[in-house]
Order: sequence, then structure tokens, then C-alpha cells
Amino acid sequence: MPTDRKNPRRTSTRASPHSPNLLLAKLPPEDFRRIRRSLVSVPLVLKNVVHKRGELIEDVYFPASGFCSIVTVLDDGSMVEVATVGREGMVGVSVILDRRQPATSISMVQAAAEVCYRMSVQAFRREFDRRGSFYRLLSNYAVAHLGFVMQSTACNAKHSVEQRLARWLLLAHDRVGKNEFPLTQEFLAMMLGASRPTVTAIAGTLQRAGLVSYRRGVLRIENRAKLEDASCECYRITTNLLNNVTLR
Repeated sequence: MPTDRKNPRRTSTRASPHSPNLLLAKLPPEDFRRIRRSLVSVPLVLKNVVHKRGELIEDVYFPASGFCSIVTVLDDGSMVEVATVGREGMVGVSVILDRRQPATSISMVQAAAEVCYRMSVQAFRREFDRRGSFYRLLSNYAVAHLGFVMQSTACNAKHSVEQRLARWLLLAHDRVGKNEFPLTQEFLAMMLGASRPTVTAIAGTLQRAGLVSYRRGVLRIENRAKLEDASCECYRITTNLLNNVTLR
């Protein structure tokens, strides 16, 4: 089970002058210098829960590497991932609309990282309410994030598990930034809302085709181009949505 989210607070440090988070990096230098005092660098610990469903969000997170899964929990306890957030975004986007609204989903660390920037909701709203570049940037990101969730919902309903697995691996590859990363098939099945035997069989097909390799809980991307061919259009659409915010 995921561990408690309080661990990162005990090893926090002040944010560095230059942020590798792509959203923060888009801010004008004077704006980043101002909010830098409100940013605290914390690690992302694998399977930590940073936001729990039903609890008020106290802090938002800007990953510098690694990524978090935004997960919807059903009444029977099953979970399905609806979005991933890495260095291109922010975890806790709902506070843009209402700082007092309890979290409706779980935000869980899916890939560990040494650096993630934490910002209190009070500091976030104070900067957001200035209606400057931070406001415009995060408003654009909120729209892109909503589009990501909507596309993921359609993808989960219409596309095959093989296509969704390929898409998930591509998203993970983009955010981790390296060809190898730890991954259990049990956890992946939970994220995809599929049975473990189904995911195991499809992962075996991808291995035999030379797209990935899997050994002792570590997955390696072997052929990125073919993995993109195996994915559905949702990978391209969601990636373009986020790139329009951070790269334009």
C-alpha cells in the first residue's frame, strides 16, 4: 500500500535558483525570484500519497523529475489512473478553482525523484491572485490538464489494453527521462484498470516484439518508435496539449 505523504517534509531544503520544472521555468525571472521564497525542495518517494481523496489540499507540487499518478478510486476499492503529472506540470491543480474543495482523487508518486518543489496553497493562491504571468501560465495548464483527463477517460473506454499500456509506457518514459525504470505488473494493472494476467500477457507480447524488456521489476524501453506505433492517438493528443503550455 502507498505510504504516508509526511515523509518528504522531514528532508526538505530551499528551492534552487533555477527550476527544472517546465512550468516554473516558463515564468519571467523576476516572478520566479519572487515565488522562490515559497518553494521548498522535497523528494518524491515511490508510492507516497501526496493528496488523499476527501482531504483538503494543503500543498501543491511541481515535480522536477519523476511523476505522480492521479487516480480515481471506486467504491469497491479498485483504482484507475486518469492522468500523470511530471516535470511538465503541477500536482493539485484543483486549487486553482477552489482552495477549500477536498481532493476528489488520490495523487500518488509513481516514479521517485530527488527533487520536487512544494508550495503551500496559501502561497499559491497569493501569487495566483496577482493575476500576472503565474496566473496566466497556471490557468493555461489547468485547461490542458482537464483535456488530458478527458482524453484519458475516452482512452480507457475505447482503446485496447495493449494500446493503453503502450501509451502509459510512453508517458512514463517522457517523465522519467531514462530508458529504465522500476515497475511492477501488479501496479500497472491497477493503473490501467485491467487484470494482472491481461497485462502480463500483453507485456509479454511487447517483449517478444522487441519493444520493451522486463527483468526483476525493472522495465526497459528498447524501441521507442515501435512503441509509439503500438499506442493509440491519445498519447500524441495529450502530449501536444501539455507541450502547448510549456513549449510555446
